[in-house]
Amino acid sequence: MKAPSDTTKYLIHAEIVADGVVEKPDVVGAIFGQTEGLLGDDLDLRELQKTGRIGRIEVKIESRGGKSYGEIKVPSSLDKIETAILAAALETIERVGPCSARIKVTKIEDVRASKRKKIVERAKEILRELFEEPEIESEKIVELVRQAVRTEEIIEYGPEKLPAGPAIDESDAIIVVEGRADVLNLLRHGIKNVIAVEGTNIPKTIVELSKKKTVTAFLDGDRGGDLILKELLQVADIDYVARAPEGKEVENLTLKEIIKALRNKVPVEQLHSLKNREREERREEEKQEKVDLITAIKRHVREIEGKLIARILDKNSEVVKEIPVRDLVKTLKNGNLKAEAIVFDGVITQRLIDIASKKEIPCLVGVRLGNVVKLPTNVRVITFDQL
Repeated sequence: MKAPSDTTKYLIHAEIVADGVVEKPDVVGAIFGQTEGLLGDDLDLRELQKTGRIGRIEVKIESRGGKSYGEIKVPSSLDKIETAILAAALETIERVGPCSARIKVTKIEDVRASKRKKIVERAKEILRELFEEPEIESEKIVELVRQAVRTEEIIEYGPEKLPAGPAIDESDAIIVVEGRADVLNLLRHGIKNVIAVEGTNIPKTIVELSKKKTVTAFLDGDRGGDLILKELLQVADIDYVARAPEGKEVENLTLKEIIKALRNKVPVEQLHSLKNREREERREEEKQEKVDLITAIKRHVREIEGKLIARILDKNSEVVKEIPVRDLVKTLKNGNLKAEAIVFDGVITQRLIDIASKKEIPCLVGVRLGNVVKLPTNVRVITFDQL
């Protein structure tokens, strides 16, 4: 399924060299086959293409001198971070058909930026040619053209050539955003003291600017924004933090949403105190939960002791499944049960502990501990005599 052109955000460009003669179907097959299961279900290429989150993979390839050379294009409607991960996955491909091969990502094109450039050029033509007609009068058209012209003001700042607005040097306060598209959106709404970090590796230019100016980090309301904020706080002198609404990106915000987010910016000192308070509250909640869990486990122990029964419990300490102890290993290995604890009338072995760790089951309760040499940190082991 080809992703609709109006939803494509980025276009991954890559070059391929194969040590032998291969054709387009061989390359496409290698891309799907060798990335399958590599990035988990959320970034599985076949599922992404079925749902339209990546488009049809385009391959142009020719053979000469016993080798094959070509270009690969992958349209993506994923966000920046997911697109970058997908691009990196392409470079892990080592074979195409029977031949060894190398794939190198050359660039990731912001499709929307290209479209906006065309809009700017066309808008300037409209200004010169069509606005001479007296009947073309609309405040909305004027504002749209004004916004398009504003985006033409974007500059490249510093040795890293970071996307920025023209007022970075003259402003005492600046706004740091994630990427070029965020800068363009703020420019479109008349905010010119803005600069982008362009990834989680914070450029030295941003670090130096933060020493001289009042800095507000204005980030997306997702995990990507969390990661960039974490690194910014470690390497730069950030004064305030503003976030887009949860699940939204700065590049897609309206003027009203931008103003609201910037008005609600939080001083970094207050952010630290909020995090500390939330951490303490979580610790207190965890203490109560542990007390409740132990109380429930004691009840289950009383009910199964001496009966060679195993109970798999959920996060509410309710029984998900009750089975004979002899079937416990097989059930855990072959099933996809989500369990908070396992209480069973048997010996806690190394094998059971390893399975619980792999299945992310945080608590294992049994009669006694067997010949165990390794206790993983993500599994709590309790014997009946400890209750």
